Amino acid sequence: MDLSIIMVPWNVRDLARENLKSIYKNTSNIEFEVFAVDNDSKDNTDEMIRNEFPQVKLIANNYNAGFARANNQAIKMAKGRYILLLNPDMRVLPGTLETMVKWMDEHPEAGVAGCHLINGDGETVPHVRRFPTVWDQLAIILKLPHLFPRILDKYLRRDFNYSKETEVDSIRGSFFMIRREIIDKIGELDERYFIWFEEVDYCRQVKNAGWKVMYTPAVQCVDYVGKSFAQVKRGVAQKYFRDSMLKYFKKWHLAWQYLILKIAWPLGMLFTYLGDILKLKSKIRT
Repeated sequence: MDLSIIMVPWNVRDLARENLKSIYKNTSNIEFEVFAVDNDSKDNTDEMIRNEFPQVKLIANNYNAGFARANNQAIKMAKGRYILLLNPDMRVLPGTLETMVKWMDEHPEAGVAGCHLINGDGETVPHVRRFPTVWDQLAIILKLPHLFPRILDKYLRRDFNYSKETEVDSIRGSFFMIRREIIDKIGELDERYFIWFEEVDYCRQVKNAGWKVMYTPAVQCVDYVGKSFAQVKRGVAQKYFRDSMLKYFKKWHLAWQYLILKIAWPLGMLFTYLGDILKLKSKIRT
């Protein structure tokens, strides 16, 4: 088996359908399997997959297991030489998966790799980032980019050349290809993360194990960017982000950095609350 494709849909039935259609329509000349781990969708996503794509290996959870745990359910069953974590709100273009498998075969130093992501209008989706530091995450918590728009330029790699193949710190988890040997060596995703930071954590583990995390423009894939997660209320999303950030820093950074971020979060939430009040007053005036 060349490739095992894993997607974790959550209430994006129509986008998941189009994604699956694109995989089967635009992929040939490789042996592949597709897993769909439905995280208790309420829009009958699991029924759609079961009825319209019987060849998909469906795992229907009766609860929301989160991103890492759901992917791991399928990784344990996957037979491919490569494992591709593919968000459900994506669309595979002709030749994308075959070319990416060939690219991985030609780059044995790459433990994890991502490709050129574009939105529905064909524009580049920035997704290559440096590993987080306490200072850029503190800036995010305290909403400093609203006052200093360029403060996160280094962290977000806003000067990154997406036309050039290069080794990077981390790539977006929406198209995340993993070499089988990596999983055999370091294991699956860290299930302490419900969502967010799990791919950053994994990239860090890959590098520590002596492999490279690579970005290549050799192929493109359409990314509709967070359609599932857009359904989560902001307060809940912020809690997920906070919890994952703190778990990441507790695992990888010095204790004082973890404590600074933990202490800063209540202040950041206060700033968010005050900002919402100001926006509401502005709307009332207008």
